[in-house]
Amino acid sequence: MMVIRPINQNDLKSLYRLADKTGIGFTSLVANEAILQKKIDGAVRSFSTENISKPTNEDYLMVLEDTTTGDIVGTCGILATVGLEEPFYSYHLGTITHASRELGVHNAVPTLILNNDFTGFSEICTLFLEKDYRHSKNGQLLSKARFMFMAQFPERFTEKVFAEMRGVSDEKGISPLWESLGRHFFSIDFVQADELTSQGNKQFIAELMPNNPVYVNLLPQEARDVLGQVHTNTVPARRLLEQEGFRYENYVDIFDGGPSLEARVQDIRAVRDSRLCLANIGKPNSVGEGPYYLVSNTKVTDFRCILIQRSIPSDTVITLTQEEADSLCIKTEDAIRIVELSPNS
Repeated sequence: MMVIRPINQNDLKSLYRLADKTGIGFTSLVANEAILQKKIDGAVRSFSTENISKPTNEDYLMVLEDTTTGDIVGTCGILATVGLEEPFYSYHLGTITHASRELGVHNAVPTLILNNDFTGFSEICTLFLEKDYRHSKNGQLLSKARFMFMAQFPERFTEKVFAEMRGVSDEKGISPLWESLGRHFFSIDFVQADELTSQGNKQFIAELMPNNPVYVNLLPQEARDVLGQVHTNTVPARRLLEQEGFRYENYVDIFDGGPSLEARVQDIRAVRDSRLCLANIGKPNSVGEGPYYLVSNTKVTDFRCILIQRSIPSDTVITLTQEEADSLCIKTEDAIRIVELSPNS
């Protein structure tokens, strides 16, 4: 069975193996044991804190475990806030108007403006699934399990949440936007800049990045074309978020131009439509038939989320198999949260 659970101290080697496969531009998961250990420490501390009245610097990193083999095959995470301990930068794609009544000219010129507008907001991040497991709706489970945790513990997150999507770069790590813009101010390769930010070294951005608007029409066409576009491997992740209600509001990454998608937490479909019911352990009817559902427990430290498929006659009591109950760390009459996996289920 595939189970989402909080990461623990025994997962370092597995997390490193996954990080080594992510590729350039995936700044939230890098193949550096010291950085990964610090991330694990932060996640363990965050999940261990039972009572939180407001979000601060918590990092809820989860893993997807194949319980049949014991392998960790994917990760996903939520940062309770960003930008409070170190600056969080993005570009806003806006417009400046230049007009001359005498010449009869009125030009609306797109611009990129450096900002910290996401400071203090929650971020969903670190979504990665091994290639061999990109089937059987595992990707949807991995992405949307985070919304079950947010629905159960809204006090741990801000009213608005965003996701910074990986932008366009080739297999050699060459980013059209970086080559046309960033390189002129930083004098380093995209790969080097990417590595520095993944290690938390962001002061160089404030020191070297221009604060004045960047006129988009002065950039080469190949750079303009990637603004707000995602890496090929990130297309499915973007599609899933947009199905849940996330929207692109013209914020892009300052290095590769990847879009930031945002939503109010209570407007996210899986949060809004999820509901609590009681668990019954037995032999459910129609296992493997009917709609797919996300099912999670209501615990913090021992949070679990799984995927089931069946026809559910009642939202009051849900019958689960013993294996499903064990995977969720629950017993009969424990509260569980459930929601349809997809909007059209």
